[in-house]
Amino acid sequence: MNLQAHQQEWQQSQTIAENLLPKIAQLYRHKGVELLMFGKTLVNAGTIDIIKLTHLSQRYTQSSLTLQQIEPLIQQLCQLPLSPCYIDIGRLTHQYLESNHPSDTSAHFLANTLSEALSGAALTEPKDVVLYGFGRIGRLLTRLLIEKSGPGYPLRLRAIVVRGGKDGDLEKRANLLRRDSVHGQFNGSIIIDKENSALIVNGNYIQFIYANSPQEVNYTDYNINDALVVDNTGVWRDSAGLGQHLDCAGTSKVLLTAPGKGEIKNIVFGVNHQDIEASDNIISAASCTTNAITPILKAMNDKYGITSGHIETVHSYTNDQNLIDNFHSGERRGRSASLNMVLTSTGAAKAVSKALPELANKLTGNAIRVPTPNVSMAVANLNLENAAEKEELNHYLQQMAFNSPLSPQIDYTQSTEVVSTDLVGSRYPGVIDGAATIAQDNRCVLYIWYDNEFGYSCQVVHCMEHMMGVRFNTYPSLG
Repeated sequence: MNLQAHQQEWQQSQTIAENLLPKIAQLYRHKGVELLMFGKTLVNAGTIDIIKLTHLSQRYTQSSLTLQQIEPLIQQLCQLPLSPCYIDIGRLTHQYLESNHPSDTSAHFLANTLSEALSGAALTEPKDVVLYGFGRIGRLLTRLLIEKSGPGYPLRLRAIVVRGGKDGDLEKRANLLRRDSVHGQFNGSIIIDKENSALIVNGNYIQFIYANSPQEVNYTDYNINDALVVDNTGVWRDSAGLGQHLDCAGTSKVLLTAPGKGEIKNIVFGVNHQDIEASDNIISAASCTTNAITPILKAMNDKYGITSGHIETVHSYTNDQNLIDNFHSGERRGRSASLNMVLTSTGAAKAVSKALPELANKLTGNAIRVPTPNVSMAVANLNLENAAEKEELNHYLQQMAFNSPLSPQIDYTQSTEVVSTDLVGSRYPGVIDGAATIAQDNRCVLYIWYDNEFGYSCQVVHCMEHMMGVRFNTYPSLG
């Protein structure tokens, strides 16, 4: 192919992608249908994003898809009476082409594949969500909820509760949402309503409520009812403490963004979210590390059987540590986070058994805090019942990442050039570094990257949806 042909092909792809943008938005805004491309959302994607995601097809299917093949199916989707769901247009197009249907039967193919979604069900009234706290996780949850907001999304961020501040507090919080040293600029509009202590974010009116404890808040004063309160402060982690939120008028459920204590269910979405019952009023979304390793450990245990193992996490520093040496109640935690590797403990390995009881008493764990602001790595040294070679093991993990019920929780990379900053913004709780895998007889070592802020926040949103009774099918089905 000559120089001119390459340029023409690129321009044609740009034209098609530009034409698809309003169709993708139409499906999401008017029908609640979120289009994905091999697990990556197309909602709010730009022209170049769509082209790049299309190029992922070879990684997932060993064959190349083109936008010329994808475009007709998206056009037909816009004509169907779809109810809210996820549709992976990359997988769907690949499945259609593999089925050897002639082009004039694509409508018949879609009707069969999406038959359960063709009810044309009306969009439901969004359910209220309150964020209690506005730190690292709180602000990322805000970004995610605003990104998803619209007539088709069943959750609506109504309020954020923070402690009382001085003059200029609201402006400072708006700027923390607008600019982030790790995750970059917020993609949208933020208008400050100082008189009413509110932010209008991409058209979403978010009330800021100043309070020093849950008892000070009456949510019905703000027309908030039956709300899910997402406590991202970490101050309370047991039923008694978190139950304070349920004593407030206008609330119905509480989700904790930290490991829960006592009888609170610790949920790793994708692994044990089915344990959430309608009667559960308080749930924990576990920790970022537990979310990163548990889906992969489940996949390993299902096929190879785990007899024992050790999890070492190389974890970015958090705001619990000191910038320079100062007093800290935890061992070694008082030493400067920006200058030291800090050996410390982690409860993540033990917490795995709360989501996967079959691994109880089989795992140990430790952590090394390192001077990076985000993205961590878990090194899983596992002893297996069944022996595995590296190539076979990586092929299995690749299939788990690309085409299994755990696909939304596991990503996979084979690149020998990937480093931690490449994973900033990853929406997966864990990403397997296949190039680093070690396997010998009945032992293996897996290297698992994770964005301990954003990837975890995506898991929290999944838990929020499930707690509030939101059930979206994915087409084609995974696995």
